[in-house]
Amino acid sequence: MDARRHAPATARNREPIAGVLAQALPPSGLVLEIASGTGEHCAFFAGRFPALTWQPSDPGAEDRASIADWCAGLPNVLAPLALDASAAHWPAARADAILCINMVHISPWSATLGLMAGAGRLLAPGAPLILYGPYRREGVPTAPSNEEFELWLKERSPEYGLRHVEAVSAEAAAQGLALDRLVEMPANNLMLVYRRN
Repeated sequence: MDARRHAPATARNREPIAGVLAQALPPSGLVLEIASGTGEHCAFFAGRFPALTWQPSDPGAEDRASIADWCAGLPNVLAPLALDASAAHWPAARADAILCINMVHISPWSATLGLMAGAGRLLAPGAPLILYGPYRREGVPTAPSNEEFELWLKERSPEYGLRHVEAVSAEAAAQGLALDRLVEMPANNLMLVYRRN
């Protein structure tokens, strides 16, 4: 049976995300993707950036099965890891870049704390941690669609919600990561590129 799942937003956002990745990723090396979800992004980016080795991951068994099927036959994609971002220990020893798409707002804050700690452990100086999703910024009004989205998130779990860039960046700084770029994206999303000091 085909275990591939579909996230409709992937087809809409993968090209804009790839445009930023082309500038932020190293020319070669290992990209660890945290919370790969369906695996559609990983499969697309592996084709777009064939000189990079892609390591997808997700804590969910159904998601890992979907990732494996989406990425089947791609020579530069490794088998998905069972990785919980909030865990103190990850089943990965190093990465030349870490990518995390649409996790920070739809997981407990502990997952973001774990993501920053993991990036601090795995990344070498200058290596990027790249985040994508909806965020809040001090002094910048949030789009009505994002306000509605947050209400939906809170109905799913009171631990979910749009995070402030400033709060995320403070936790990043505590792990030796500095905000290098903030890129405004379509549909009121942002890409945040941190680099290891």
